[in-house]
Amino acid sequence: MTRTRSRAAADQACVAAVDLAREAAEELAAPSQVGEHLGHEAEGDRVVTHYFACLDKAYRGWRWAVTVTRASRAKKVTVSEACLLPGAGALLAPQWLPWSERLRPGDLGVGDLLPTPEDDDRLMPGFAETDDEVEQQMVFEYGLGRARVLSAVGKDRAARRWYSGEHGPHTPIAHAAPAQCSTCGFYWPLAGSLKLEFGVCANEYAPDDGKVVSADHGCGAHSEAAVMPPPVETTPPILDDMGYDDLGSVDEAASEELGHS
Repeated sequence: MTRTRSRAAADQACVAAVDLAREAAEELAAPSQVGEHLGHEAEGDRVVTHYFACLDKAYRGWRWAVTVTRASRAKKVTVSEACLLPGAGALLAPQWLPWSERLRPGDLGVGDLLPTPEDDDRLMPGFAETDDEVEQQMVFEYGLGRARVLSAVGKDRAARRWYSGEHGPHTPIAHAAPAQCSTCGFYWPLAGSLKLEFGVCANEYAPDDGKVVSADHGCGAHSEAAVMPPPVETTPPILDDMGYDDLGSVDEAASEELGHS
């Protein structure tokens, strides 16, 4: 026969020790931060926790918890512990996440190290079979090549990230482009299995210079965006040397002007 242990009844001496519990809470914090008594809860035999409202504006919804107890057959109640606990609707910090899950692109700074797990599904051993001709050549150099190379999962994730990012086809600058990057003379296709989908921009005046772009990306710096008009040839002035007016010399003009004065 299995018996269910009933919850211990609240010890009346501990329940009555509200003032003792308040003094303990006020020692833990300033008296102005301890509010009204919110009730009590029996924790066990002769163990009761009293709750008081927290008036600190930085801890809205929290409450002071003071646990009191007394020894068996003893009349004096003593404080066991006091702390600040969140209540219903209390403002709490977000759930803790390990650094590997908090890390975001761009967080790595100068001197930072980012260890890669041994079981990272984005990578596979360098001696494994691969579809890329360049990587197959490195496989033959067993012991001299890379220890690990991109796996199919790693390539797929990179392709999805690049294609949906700022250098893919779904951006305002790509929509306004006169043509796609695949038709641009500055487009340098990648090697391997990604060569049909991605390349590197080699136009120093383009906003994507030196970055991986999708073949259907584009910008206004396309090599065939516009043909520069030929320079306008200006016509030199024509001098009519067949007829002219004799204006005379400066001295003649000056003497005529003195004669009239």
